[in-house]
Amino acid sequence: MNNYAIILASGTGSRFGSNVPKQFSKICNKTIIEYTIEAFEESDLIDKIILVVVDKYLDFVCNLVQKNNYKKIYKVIKGGLTRKESSFNGVFAIDEINANVLIHDCARPFVSNRIIKDCICALKDYDAVNVAIPCTDTILEIKDNIIQSIPQRSNLRAVQTPQCFKLSTIKKAHQLSKNDSEFSDDCGLVLKHNLCPIFVVEGDVNNFKITYPNDFFLAQKIINDLKIK
Repeated sequence: MNNYAIILASGTGSRFGSNVPKQFSKICNKTIIEYTIEAFEESDLIDKIILVVVDKYLDFVCNLVQKNNYKKIYKVIKGGLTRKESSFNGVFAIDEINANVLIHDCARPFVSNRIIKDCICALKDYDAVNVAIPCTDTILEIKDNIIQSIPQRSNLRAVQTPQCFKLSTIKKAHQLSKNDSEFSDDCGLVLKHNLCPIFVVEGDVNNFKITYPNDFFLAQKIINDLKIK
């Protein structure tokens, strides 16, 4: 059974404050999307990679793939208007009946080989797997700026990616959720329709999502530290 990585790179990065979508911004002379691709390229467990890209940058990404001679790129396809649509496009670009699928945010370039391995191992026993880290801050539930509840922090986790599935499970989740617009991630679709238990794999603080300009400087520091090592 093949292990697919679907890298979602079709966002506009509006919160990043740049004229270029953040996944195509450079850190230490390399675009963020290159770091993310290479994290999966270098994993012995990943067989094929699907890149889901904003339409305007399809040619740019195809040239990038050719320039770097990436071996595992299976398809480069157009993304949708939402993350859900882009994920749908990536999942249904897989022609096989059975496969493992790891859906990852391109803006998380520091996903580790350990996380990838743990996710694929967990898919031996579960049909859906999420990656998360413990919450370090107390979380408030509010309504009209009034606290409604303070959940027990020990029971809370901050979600990361990849989110991982048996192909049949995530395809079914998307088929059942064609008319849903309120869900921002794939595990939410599986959970809504109660398709299966979702196992949680321990994430890593370095597997953060580059969202704001300050995140860019943290990413630069991590890359420089890795070069020193």
